[in-house]
Amino acid sequence: MNHDSYSDDYIRGILNTVKSIAMVGASKKQNRPSYFAFKYLLEHGYTMIPVNAGHAGEDLLGRRIYARLADVPEPIDMVDIFRGSRFALPIVEEALALKQRPQVIWMQLGIRNDEAAALAEANGLKVVMNRCPKIEYGRLSSEIGWMGVNTRTITSRKATIGGIQRLSLNRTSARGGATEAAAAAAERAEREEGGT
Repeated sequence: MNHDSYSDDYIRGILNTVKSIAMVGASKKQNRPSYFAFKYLLEHGYTMIPVNAGHAGEDLLGRRIYARLADVPEPIDMVDIFRGSRFALPIVEEALALKQRPQVIWMQLGIRNDEAAALAEANGLKVVMNRCPKIEYGRLSSEIGWMGVNTRTITSRKATIGGIQRLSLNRTSARGGATEAAAAAAERAEREEGGT
C-alpha cells in the first residue's frame, strides 16, 4: 500500500468500523495533543483505552490507564500510536502477540515506520501513518469547520449551540464540498447557464 496518500474511503472505512481504540502514549496532561485526541474520540462514541506505563492504574477521563497492550482486558479494534517512530515496531509486535489482534495500526502525525507498517500488513492489519484520527474524523464529517477551518461546505442549516457537533462520517466532505445541498446548487447553476 502507498502510505504517502490514503483515499477518503479507506480512512472513512476504518473510522466507521472500529469501536475500541487503544491509544499508546495517551497523556493525562490537558495541553498535550494525545489528551485532545483521546477526549475528542471518546466524546464521539469510541471506546478509548489509554496505554501509558508511567500512569498505569490511574484514570484518564474515567478510563483506566494500562501499562501495555497485553494488560488490556477487552478487545482492541485499533492501536493508535502516540509515541515516536522508533517505538512503532515494538508496539506492532506487541499488538500482533495479542490473543485477539486489532484490525488497524494507526500512527499519529509525524510518526512513520515502514518496517512496522510492513509487519502489520503482512499479518493482515490495515495501517495508517502520519495522520491523526481526530483530524481525519473532523475533516470527513465536515465537523472541523466548526473549529474555524474552511471546509468549503456551504449550508443554510443553523449551527447547534453548545456541546460537540456530531455529524455523519458518511457525508462526502470538504474536497469540493459535495454535500446534497452543494450538488443541488451545482445542478441549478448548470441549468441556469444552459438557459441563457
